[in-house]
Amino acid sequence: MEKIASHAYEKPGWKLYVSLPILSWALYDFANTIFSSNVNTIFFPLYVSETVGKSESLNQIASTFISYANALASFFLVIFSPLYGTWIDRTGRRKKWLGIFTTLSVTATLLMGVAGYSNLGNAMFGLPVSFVVIVLLFVAAKFFYHSSLVFYDSMISSLGNKQEIPLISGFGVAVGYVGTLVGLAVYPFVGEMDYYRAFIPSALLFLLFSFPLFFFVKEEAEKADALKRKAGFFAGYRDIYATLKEMKKYQNIFTFMIAYFFLNDAVATTIAIMSVYAKVIAGFTAGEFILLYLVSTVSSIIGSFLFGYITRSKGAKKAVLYVGIVMCIALAIGVLAFSKLSFWIAGSLFGVSLGAMWVTSRTYIVELSPPDKQGQFFGLFAFSGKVSAIIGPAIYGSITLLFHSYGNIANRLAMGSLLLMVLLGIFFLLKVKPQAPAAPKS
Repeated sequence: MEKIASHAYEKPGWKLYVSLPILSWALYDFANTIFSSNVNTIFFPLYVSETVGKSESLNQIASTFISYANALASFFLVIFSPLYGTWIDRTGRRKKWLGIFTTLSVTATLLMGVAGYSNLGNAMFGLPVSFVVIVLLFVAAKFFYHSSLVFYDSMISSLGNKQEIPLISGFGVAVGYVGTLVGLAVYPFVGEMDYYRAFIPSALLFLLFSFPLFFFVKEEAEKADALKRKAGFFAGYRDIYATLKEMKKYQNIFTFMIAYFFLNDAVATTIAIMSVYAKVIAGFTAGEFILLYLVSTVSSIIGSFLFGYITRSKGAKKAVLYVGIVMCIALAIGVLAFSKLSFWIAGSLFGVSLGAMWVTSRTYIVELSPPDKQGQFFGLFAFSGKVSAIIGPAIYGSITLLFHSYGNIANRLAMGSLLLMVLLGIFFLLKVKPQAPAAPKS
């Protein structure tokens, strides 16, 4: 890793960001954020709300559909994500699987659009067949999308040295949120209804901006050859089990993963539900929410760059703590919001914390992980995040289902559960012990 880093990325300042491999790596963040924003955050929830939410009570049921679909996708990730990290450590091959999962996610998203245009009539549980098919395809698309991120995130360790990684991470997230702005160019073709029309162009944009990474970022061939060996499919679970047995040895990592579990619980659920929440609580139209989301995205860009430098100067742990505090404030305002102005404030603050969360957390994993187990710990990192991405949406959806007869109070109670999760995350983060200085290399 050091050989690659010193050879390609020794230039200081802005020249770091314009080097072709780093720019190409960041463009994948640009690409996958188009899927995350267009499909996961905006148009799929609006499509579900349009189809199901015909009254204040049914709006809560729409929130339940969205939450459970996200929870189901995360359930599959819990099963498979530990394997991904082991595949990385055993083979060193990231791009191959990144390409496979990207292709599958793009394909599922394209089919969501095809199903929407088919406009099949009522036939399943009183719902249009096309709606049921789109929900199932969304589960698949999101599963494949998040699977790809395990391989993508772990590539950062080969792109620079310890001082450069926080800056590269912040740059990648910032470029990703610029992708949000480009992705929203599909909105004029969608308007205030027929939200399924956004799925096909979003999938094509995801695919298009993924290409530079596959052409211009090279695999670490030496590492791959050194680690390559035959292993059964279930060997990954045995490796994970062996690592779990060594929990005391890697106590800091496991404590941080518990903290991340709760923090990501709030992040993943808010991303999935924010468009419908803004609609049912403050009466945002699709166009108004798009504008709110744009402001939140600009805040995310600022937050990701800012926290890249905060992480480098204050350390990753303190940076994650600051992110948690900002998130607490944003969620508290969201729970108590009674005007659109409150949402503008909450959305801006949440945008800052959202962009910063990815920068600080993946940098902290690199800092805490032994070099020969980084892939495996990135798999466990994804495992922690995806378990929380089951629990968070499942709790949110269950609250809106149980209290749907109380109208919008159900959504406020559900949002309050996310604030509690962030407070628990901060509690466990504070229990992570200071990292011992690395021994000097001979």
